[in-house]
Amino acid sequence: MGARVYPVGAEMVSATEAHVRVWAPDRAAVTLVIDGRTVGLHADAGGYHACQVVARPGSRYGFRFEGDDKTYPDPASRSQPDGPHGLSAIVDTTAHAWQDAAWPGVSLPGQVLYELHVGTFTPEGTWRAAEAHLARLRDVGVTVIQMMPVAEFDGSFGWGYDGVQWFAPFHGYGTPADLQHFVDAAHGVGLAVILDVVYNHLGPSGNYLPAFSRWYNSHTYANEWGEALNFDGARCEGLRELVVSNAVYWVREFHVDGFRIDAAQQIYDASPEHALAALTRAARDAAAPRQIIVVAEHEPQHARLMRPAGEGGYGLDGVFNEDFHHSTRVALTGTHEAYTSDYRGTAREWLAAALHGFLFQGQYYPWQRAIRGAPALDRPAHEFIAFIENHDQVANAAVGRRLTGMASPPAWRAMSALLLLGPWTPLLFQGQEWGSSTPFAYFCDHEPGLQAAVFRGRQAFLSQFSRLSAVFEGDTADDVVGRPAFEACRLDHGFDPFADPAWRMYRDLTTLRREDAALGQRAQRLTGSTLDEHTLLLRFIGRAAHEDRLLIVNLDRDIDIACMPDPLVAPPELFEWSVLWCSEDRAYGGVGIAGNCPPAKLVATGQATTVFRPTLVPS
Repeated sequence: MGARVYPVGAEMVSATEAHVRVWAPDRAAVTLVIDGRTVGLHADAGGYHACQVVARPGSRYGFRFEGDDKTYPDPASRSQPDGPHGLSAIVDTTAHAWQDAAWPGVSLPGQVLYELHVGTFTPEGTWRAAEAHLARLRDVGVTVIQMMPVAEFDGSFGWGYDGVQWFAPFHGYGTPADLQHFVDAAHGVGLAVILDVVYNHLGPSGNYLPAFSRWYNSHTYANEWGEALNFDGARCEGLRELVVSNAVYWVREFHVDGFRIDAAQQIYDASPEHALAALTRAARDAAAPRQIIVVAEHEPQHARLMRPAGEGGYGLDGVFNEDFHHSTRVALTGTHEAYTSDYRGTAREWLAAALHGFLFQGQYYPWQRAIRGAPALDRPAHEFIAFIENHDQVANAAVGRRLTGMASPPAWRAMSALLLLGPWTPLLFQGQEWGSSTPFAYFCDHEPGLQAAVFRGRQAFLSQFSRLSAVFEGDTADDVVGRPAFEACRLDHGFDPFADPAWRMYRDLTTLRREDAALGQRAQRLTGSTLDEHTLLLRFIGRAAHEDRLLIVNLDRDIDIACMPDPLVAPPELFEWSVLWCSEDRAYGGVGIAGNCPPAKLVATGQATTVFRPTLVPS
């Protein structure tokens, strides 16, 4: 303890004193209410108010303004034990005895991401309960946990994208110390943890930032989910500092390994250094010498987010490839409307994704009646994060239903294999690794009027899918987005992973990706072709002939490729192909692998992904 570390919030600076600082440039005077006492803050330069006061960890406090009887929680509160409307609590984040001194951090190449919602990942919905499953995630091949937002939000449950106090871990999941313990335990079993953070808007309930300053919000830009935030207008320094220091706070005090930036396209900033670049730079500096990863959801999918600052970019590590998801969903479910209407679900699209990343890099996009994307041909494959399920798509495109309930099991296995063996960085959604059928719907917990408005919003959003236009007919807001929906989404972990065919397949795929010298991102070179609309061929070219791999995704009938007039199916000289792995293996619940007799017969099993390796021709 000693001098304060962060520009805002309450920090213990000795065993008996805290330093409190808040940005309130619109207020001539600010009063601190702490443990039943009132203390006047003194005005600092730049619109800040501060004081040093007798306090202890757990002291409850808030702020009052002249002519306003309400006591407001701290915009940079470290803990909200009673939710966002209650008093803030002082936290000593230095009390945790970290055990991860040898943890080196993480970089994006070679990782397997796993999206996890703390509230539904276990029946208890806490960090402590989630810890019990960390070793199993490691064993199935996950390397990075991506936690859906944990910043304090209103209500007793929700997705977390309506956060209102960015420094305070959601009280319903446990204490700040519990989150520290979770990250420490994850590092102990070899897992990294990144946080999904929302810096594009604040939630509709419990947001008290406007009471401290009118400059937090932007009046220049429109935001899809409410008021845009002020990153580049007059007095934007308060918000920018809040965001950058928040990213640094998570890295320093909770040892997180980076961030997934939600809806980065809604972070409007014309500053010389974009806020995304600023927070990424500051977070990396705070983590050093540990490495961290920063990735983003960015609906237009612009490569400048991934380019280094020296090339006019923001320096992020990767961007989510929505195009790959949309194409595979069309292939697996037949859905071909709304935002999937510009995809055909064909092998040509999967090939383009494998070789070039985003499918739309500046072409006209009929669904939006505008140009979509920007050139990204210079970016390496690992910067594109691919998935066939995530929280948004399970809830939005299928009202919570998983692909296992809509796609044929063989096709689901085949596309799972493409996801995990392709050159991109794969992401799994909780439960996907054992083919869970547990739904994941949108849910929230607001007062009745706001809850009803959210329900109407969900109805309007889903109406873009004709098949879902009447899906909620006769239902109430509580049925659809309230507690029943939330409870139905809790995962049941009561299965034996080593006896489960889907879990075994995912474990074998991640092992193959990690250990094979040519697959995934290890190949010296990747090329490919399409044999027809349903059949993708990827040739991974290794450093030596025996390291070559031939991967065929065949969503049609069995096909003999031995005499196919395509040079990519030819084995290396002195070698012939043999089956290394196939998704229709009976061990995974398949019907079996088609027979082969090279060189005259080489069958790519139907409705399957098959990987061939070179073996020496018998002398």
